[in-house]
Amino acid sequence: MTLAVMAVVIFSALLHAGWNALVRASSDKFLASLHVVCGAAALAALMLPALPLPAAESWPWLLASGLIHVVYFALVARAYQGTDLGFAYPLMRGTAPVLTALGAALLLNEAPTPGAWLGIALICAGVLALAGRAWRSGAGHPAAVRAALANAGVIALYTLVDGQGVRLAGHALSYTAWVFLLTAAFMLLTAIGLRGRTLLRPAPGAWRAAGLGGAGTLAAYSLVLWAMTQAPIATVAALRETSIVFAALIGALFLHEGLGWLRLVSALLVCAGAVAIKLA
Repeated sequence: MTLAVMAVVIFSALLHAGWNALVRASSDKFLASLHVVCGAAALAALMLPALPLPAAESWPWLLASGLIHVVYFALVARAYQGTDLGFAYPLMRGTAPVLTALGAALLLNEAPTPGAWLGIALICAGVLALAGRAWRSGAGHPAAVRAALANAGVIALYTLVDGQGVRLAGHALSYTAWVFLLTAAFMLLTAIGLRGRTLLRPAPGAWRAAGLGGAGTLAAYSLVLWAMTQAPIATVAALRETSIVFAALIGALFLHEGLGWLRLVSALLVCAGAVAIKLA
């Protein structure tokens, strides 16, 4: 992985942590997730006239991705109910890289190098240590734990699907734009079925979630999918989990969740993993 690709993935990680913090800070997590998705879809629709269509071979992957992302955003919302960003986020993101690496090796014949495996292990150790700290302090709720762990599997699944789909699409930004358009359409249908007319009521912070959150998630995922066309899927997925460092800082600075020595050690483990991936 080149230094330029590495920098792009780390910037994507920062954006990803940012929009997750917006959802966590909202009073209605599911509605905030919906606003983020719809904001991203609106921006994507504005860009589509200037973008080429993804190659036909990528459309089955696009449809699968749209459906998987509905589950992902619903579980994000559920994981943040009753627990803080510093617990749910590392639990979701920390176990996903190992699942992604195993899936890439078994399904795509894309096995990481020994150095990359070391980097993946260090990043996972760092983020799971953060989750362990939150669990011991009583920040974890059983339902949130189940949602976060389930979402780790969903994250690994959509990473593999989109890693393959974007390579077939021929254009990373166009593929990402269509992912969010399809996700928004499927998620709106789901939300109407669950909430009905209550979706029409104005919600506090809706424009902030749609504008900032939508732009953040669209940019973050566009960048990481582009990186997957330049480097192995498993190493990109692992490096993206440096977002947990940003999430810990955002949680401490803006959500008043605290930042202790264990979080600092965990951040160093994540950084060491990033260096190992770069050297590999």
